[in-house]
Amino acid sequence: MSKRKLLIANWKMNPKLASDAVRRCARIRVVAKFGNVQVVVCPPAVFLSMLIQKTNGTKFSLGAQDAFWESEGPYNGEISPAQLASLDVSHVILGHSERRALGETDEDVRKKLTLALEYPFRTVLCIGERERDSEGAYLSFLENQIRAVLARVSRSKVKRLIIAYEPIWAVGARAKKADTPENLLEVVIFIRKVLSDMLGKQLAFSVPILYGGSVTAANAEAFLKNGGVEGLLVGRSSIDPKEFISIIKTAHRV
Repeated sequence: MSKRKLLIANWKMNPKLASDAVRRCARIRVVAKFGNVQVVVCPPAVFLSMLIQKTNGTKFSLGAQDAFWESEGPYNGEISPAQLASLDVSHVILGHSERRALGETDEDVRKKLTLALEYPFRTVLCIGERERDSEGAYLSFLENQIRAVLARVSRSKVKRLIIAYEPIWAVGARAKKADTPENLLEVVIFIRKVLSDMLGKQLAFSVPILYGGSVTAANAEAFLKNGGVEGLLVGRSSIDPKEFISIIKTAHRV
C-alpha cells in the first residue's frame, strides 16, 4: 500500500430527505476506517450540522460544496467560510464546473478561495476544460484558470490547498466518458509545472491533486495507480453507498 489517498464524495443536491442522508452516512462510516484512506463526504449544506453531530470521534469527516467570499453580511442564501469553520468541516469545494455553469467566474472563485484559505479547513479548487482538443489549447485554458485564481494567494496558505482536475466533458449525467489514466498523468504533470512556476517546486509538490469526472468503482483503481493523483473527487458514484464503499476499499488496496 502507498501513501494516504483522499476520497471526497460530492453529493451535490442529493438526497431529498435528511433521514436518507443519515442512513447513507452511517453505511459509509462503517468502512471509513482505513489508515491509508481519508474519506470526506460533502452533503447539501442543510444537512451538515445534523450529520456532523453523528460523525464526531470517527475517521470519517464532512465538507461543504461551496462558500462565499465574505465572512458575514447581507448576502441572502450564501454560506460563509466562518460559518462552516464553526461546524468543524474538514474540506470545502470551490469553483466546481456546475457553479461556473451558473455564472461563477474565475474572479469569483479567486475571492472565495482567498478568504477560505484563512480558515483551518482544506480548500479544494476545481479546474477543468470544456473540450479536449488535439492541439493542446486546453492546457492553456487550465493554466489560465490556475493563474487567475491563485495569483494573489499567500504562499503561507498554500498548505491548505488541494486541486481537483475535473474535465467538464467528463462530469455529470451527460458526460461523454471518463478521462484515461494516461491522459490524466500528462495533465497532472502540467499542473505541477504551472504550480512550480508560481510557487516553486517544493510548494508545488506539496499540493495534492485529485481527479474527478465519471469516477466509478470500475475505473478508480486505474486512476489511483496510474493517473499520478493523490485521490478522487467522486460525484454520481458517491451517492450510492454501495458504489462509494467499493471505491473506498479499492483505494485501501492500491
